[in-house]
Amino acid sequence: MKNVYKTYPNGVGAIFNLNLSIDKGDFVFIIGGSGSGKSTLIKMLYREEKPSRGEIVVGSVNVGKLRNSSVYKLRRLIGVVFQDYKLLPKLTVYENVAFALEVTGVDSKEIRKRVINVLGKVGLKHKAKEYPDKLSGGEQQRVAIARAIVNRPKLLICDEPTGNLDPKISMEIMEILETINKDLGTTILMVTHDLDIVKKMKKRVIVLKEGRLVKDYKEGSFVDEKL
Repeated sequence: MKNVYKTYPNGVGAIFNLNLSIDKGDFVFIIGGSGSGKSTLIKMLYREEKPSRGEIVVGSVNVGKLRNSSVYKLRRLIGVVFQDYKLLPKLTVYENVAFALEVTGVDSKEIRKRVINVLGKVGLKHKAKEYPDKLSGGEQQRVAIARAIVNRPKLLICDEPTGNLDPKISMEIMEILETINKDLGTTILMVTHDLDIVKKMKKRVIVLKEGRLVKDYKEGSFVDEKL
């Protein structure tokens, strides 16, 4: 992100002169209080929102200049995990994950291979035939992670993925994300309010306040922040 500003149509400014560089394979936390611009930042990365000014490049894609008809090309590079899982209730665990590949035209043999592989990575191969309402919150989030990585994205954006989970399950989710980051080389950008997780993980930490980047802690150097 280079000199990025975002002002909404109602005149509210959300991001001001943001400069941010994240290298391939990094694991970065984004923290900040309500209204700090965290959600706007990640929405601009996967082109749910456009920057008002400035340049955003993900991989080799200039996000701001991307035509609406080409947004799908960007989204194939990015996986997104939300706080509320967003699973399809009438599909099984296997079908929820497979759906992400079916819409891109992958053949059924390859789909089966990839889905079984990622369900193994998140420890849910044995739950492949279950429906979401039969799973715990932590299991549902693991399905959401499997769905987000089955397309082998270069970048995984996690928006408060542990927000609805207790501390023990939250750390299990973080261990899965760390494994994905290390084993697959996936770049991970995670928005969170959970400073205990941030302290335990010892990753790079970006702090936003009122739409501005105010601190950038190198890996392992984070200290307490009041959000």
